[in-house]
Formats: sequence, structure tokens, C-alpha cells
Amino acid sequence: MTTTPPNTQGIPPDTTKVPEVTLGFWIIKIAATTVGETGGDSVSMSMNLGYLVGTGIFAALFVGAVILQIKAKRFHPVLYWATIIASTTVGTTLADFTTRSLGVGYAGGSSLLLILLLLSLYAWHRSLGSISVETVSTPKAEVFYWVTIMCSQTLGTALGDWTADTAGLGYIRAGIIFSVLLALVAALYLGTRISRTILFWAAFVLTRPLGAVVGDFLDKPVTAGGLALSRYVASAALLLFIAVCLVVIPQRPAREAH
Repeated sequence: MTTTPPNTQGIPPDTTKVPEVTLGFWIIKIAATTVGETGGDSVSMSMNLGYLVGTGIFAALFVGAVILQIKAKRFHPVLYWATIIASTTVGTTLADFTTRSLGVGYAGGSSLLLILLLLSLYAWHRSLGSISVETVSTPKAEVFYWVTIMCSQTLGTALGDWTADTAGLGYIRAGIIFSVLLALVAALYLGTRISRTILFWAAFVLTRPLGAVVGDFLDKPVTAGGLALSRYVASAALLLFIAVCLVVIPQRPAREAH
């Protein structure tokens, strides 16, 4: 009989409820952020419910998913990724409500959301002494984790829209920029000794604007530089892709800090 060794931080892997960070993790994460854009726009725009109502709907789903995640006794891949998707959809509609309905603008919205993200990370570190997965094994740590993720998803949406629209780069060039930045983070991970925790959160934030511009590229009109695909069809296809990934890609709880 074999036993599963504890992770390098001395935390048994069955007590962590976040997944191991692998290439598969980032593939699913980018797909989840993209469906967050198309799914959020489906409710707020295609259904004509508006950003505020859409935010209320997705916020309720997100809070419900977080509660289930916290109550769970171990890592559940489907529940974890459902919570991530919920965070991306509420991030989409909340960012749109902040930047458009409140008239803050993409630059102002991105700046505000960056401050909120940094405050969340600071409060988490101040309270628990770490912002790595090592601390995501208690309800308090999980609350910090999911608040930080929601802030990062919202920031990423505003940042993606700012780059593609306000900066006038368009969806393809903006997507290339964020892809290059992610590749740079990967290079730093492989070639330097920079804190893995810092690099993890940098990559986590950058995947969101990448997903935002890819989602907009899929569903925006051709005249605006998009492919004019149905938001419902795009969302369904992305959800199917994520489901296949969850079956094909091994899903294990994290064993080391990130």
C-alpha cells in the first residue's frame, strides 16, 4: 500500500481545495475567463438585462459557489472550476457596470480595481502571513482567496477592454500583447528565482484580460473587429471544452505553494 506524501509546505494535499498548477490549469483558466466574457455579455447584453441585474445574478451564483467550496471537505474539480467561472462572469458584468454605467471609464475602473486587488492581497498577507496556496486550507483563507480572485477577474475585464478599445489596439493585437506578457511570466518562472507566489498571481491576473479580448473577438460585430459569433453558442462551446479538459487533464489538489 502506498501513501500520498505531504506537500513541501507540510500541508497534507487532501486539506487543500485548490488545484495543482500545471499547464492544464492555465489552459482551463483561460477558457474559463473567456466563457466569463461571453457568458456575462449573454446575460447583460443579449438578454438585455443590463449590467446591474447581470451583476446581481452572477454575484448570487458566485457567493453560493464559494459557500459550497468552503463547506466542502476536500478538493472537488468541478466545484472549483464552477466557482472560477462564476467569478469571471460576475467580474465581467461588474467591470462593465463600473466603467460604463457609472461612467468611471476603463482607465479609472482599471486603477480602482487594481487598488482593490492589492488591498485584498495585503489584507490576506497581513492576516495570515502568506498569500500562497499553503494558507488555503481554512475557511478564513478561502474567503481571502476567492475575494482576491474576484477582484483579479474584474480588473482583468476592465484592463482587457481598456487595451482593446480605449487604446485602440483591437482584439487581436491586445490578445497578442497579453499572450506575450504571459510568456514573459513563464520565462521568469523557468529562468529566475523570483517568488513563485508573485509570478502565480501575475499570471492569474493576466489570463483574465486575455480571456476578455478573446471573448470579445468571438462575439463582437465584424465591423468592430470581431467574428460576430452567437454569445450563446460560444459560451456553450467553451463550457463543453472545459468539461472535456476536466475529464482528460488530471485534477489533483495542490502540493506546493503558488
